[in-house]
Amino acid sequence: CRRVRDRALFDLAIDSKLRGCDLVRMKIGDIVNGGQIRTRAIVMQQKTSRPVQFEILPDARASLLAWLERRGGAVDDYVFPSRVDRNRHLSTRQYARLVDEWVSGIGLMRSEYGTHSLRRTKASIIYRATGNLRAVQILLGHSKIENTVRYLGIDVEDALALAENTEI
Repeated sequence: CRRVRDRALFDLAIDSKLRGCDLVRMKIGDIVNGGQIRTRAIVMQQKTSRPVQFEILPDARASLLAWLERRGGAVDDYVFPSRVDRNRHLSTRQYARLVDEWVSGIGLMRSEYGTHSLRRTKASIIYRATGNLRAVQILLGHSKIENTVRYLGIDVEDALALAENTEI
């Protein structure tokens, strides 16, 4: 049961690009509609109080469905409840411990990866594939493009050159 939950959590973390605090606070109603896992979801970010929309891809939908079928629950329940108190959500600290386990389980150094690595993963892939900073900014819910540039760790000059080349 725990593996099913962990896979759903990992898949949703990658697809949603949410901060850990927003990921663990998601309710079943945020991702389910009419007994189906939504293809897109919108979550209000705690840090910015701004909504962010994301796509839930087929693999993540499958793992979430498997988890929710085992988990049960109502639309107002947390997707990932605390084991200690089912009326509360999984803590961000426990989520960080799980990420540490995943990272070390595949042979990577725990000190180099954390919950934020999952947030950054898909954003980096999208940026590398498209060069579209504005799209990544929207997907991450950043208010300023400069934050996205800094977040992705790209050189400002490179970003500007890419932007000029893609606007032709």
